[in-house]
Amino acid sequence: MRDDAEREVSARADTGAGLRPGWGVMTVACVSTLVVNANTSAVSILLPSIGVDLQASMDVLQWAVTGYMLVGAAVIVTSGAMGDVFGRRRMFVAGLVLFVVSCVLIALAQAGWMVVVGRLIQGAAGATILACGLSLLSVASSGPAQMRAVSLWGAGAAAGAAAGPVIGGVLNEATGWQGLFWIDAAIAAACIPLALLTVAESRDPNRPRTIDFAGTVLIAGVLVPFVFAMTEGSSWGWLSVPTLACLILTVVAAVGFVAVERRVSSPLVDLRLLRNKQLVASTWVIFVGAGAIAALSFILSLYFQDPDTLGFSSLLAGLAVLPLAAVVIILAPLVAPLAHHFGARSVVLAGFVILTAGFFLLAAVDPSWEYGRFVLPLLCIAAGLSLTNGPASSIATSCVTREQVGQASGISNMARYVGGAVMTAVVAGIYSNVITARLMEGAPRADALAAGFSRGCIALAIFSASTIVFAVFAAHRPKRLQTIDYAAAAAATSHTLPVAEVGSAR
Repeated sequence: MRDDAEREVSARADTGAGLRPGWGVMTVACVSTLVVNANTSAVSILLPSIGVDLQASMDVLQWAVTGYMLVGAAVIVTSGAMGDVFGRRRMFVAGLVLFVVSCVLIALAQAGWMVVVGRLIQGAAGATILACGLSLLSVASSGPAQMRAVSLWGAGAAAGAAAGPVIGGVLNEATGWQGLFWIDAAIAAACIPLALLTVAESRDPNRPRTIDFAGTVLIAGVLVPFVFAMTEGSSWGWLSVPTLACLILTVVAAVGFVAVERRVSSPLVDLRLLRNKQLVASTWVIFVGAGAIAALSFILSLYFQDPDTLGFSSLLAGLAVLPLAAVVIILAPLVAPLAHHFGARSVVLAGFVILTAGFFLLAAVDPSWEYGRFVLPLLCIAAGLSLTNGPASSIATSCVTREQVGQASGISNMARYVGGAVMTAVVAGIYSNVITARLMEGAPRADALAAGFSRGCIALAIFSASTIVFAVFAAHRPKRLQTIDYAAAAAATSHTLPVAEVGSAR
């Protein structure tokens, strides 16, 4: 039986301007994605304060970042599929409920492990909210009105990612680090009755009702032991039994994942898409771009707030990294015309050259550096990320058929989470281990911190330089640009919009 909201959607005339989404679905979809992305980008700024308050080491709290992304990677495609089968509104509301629970758990945490557990839950909740919120918005609209609605959703995602560090810093100074999570919980809780009262339930009647839960578990089985090996390998020993066991588990899970995906009727990843060189190349570009900004944000927050280096407060640290996030988001839509004019290959290649140069400039850090010395490298990194994110997301959804766009955007969004988890784990491990080694050698703490930061940036520069090769496959010149293309470019820092599906029949 259809509810009042569904009857209202059905009754609205689908004019030449397209079917406009109701104010309820617009509000809950855009507000929730803004909150999720702001929360995600704010957490790194809060970790030093959380560590001091709960007497938790960064080795533990690092999992608040990597664990969130690992769970998100495993869940984002599956939650979208579950929305298609069991109801998009139902899954969206479930994501909101989980998000509230996770925020409360973190805000009440008395130990570091409780923060990590809360963030694991939050990873599943955030991925579900993003996947199902966008689906709800898409099915409630059509034509040009749909493009405008999805553009606003993309703008919300971008704004949240940019504002998160500053919001986190302000709330930490005003209320303590718990304030961010209490406010996020309140906003998400307010969205629940609004969604139930104003958003129509929808499903995809043509989709098989089977869900690839085995694939979801195996994705986690691939990623979790691999990240453990990358994080702990230097302390365990790279040829030690625990490290080798983790790597063997990763390989076994990967083989199992391939076997499962070949047999299920609705696979998590359509393995045939991996024969598409442009999709594979753009996915690697997204992996590195997302991983680079996540890993850099993590070590920048630690370095800026350490009393032996710059000694910033969380608010100053948030303001200090704001230019990085803001420039990425402001420039991203401006890159779309460049890709249209010069082709994505040239733009992506230039982006990774600039990105690599920025990381090498940061690698020259020494304890005498004031904040002004960081600005030029950070602007280079921001420009490089801007030049790569948008074109890569565009290629991911334009190099496949219309029927494959959903799968392609799912792969690229999964890569975004995986990149953040893996590269944060690798760089955080390097940062921590170099600092420990230098301190054991008797180096002053400031010198040890600078050495750890430098080595982390060198690792990021190597990741970035390796990606230059993939620009060769980015032989794509975007079509005539529309509003949705600019929104997709802006949102590309946190989500790949399935642009080719906009306006398609529901």
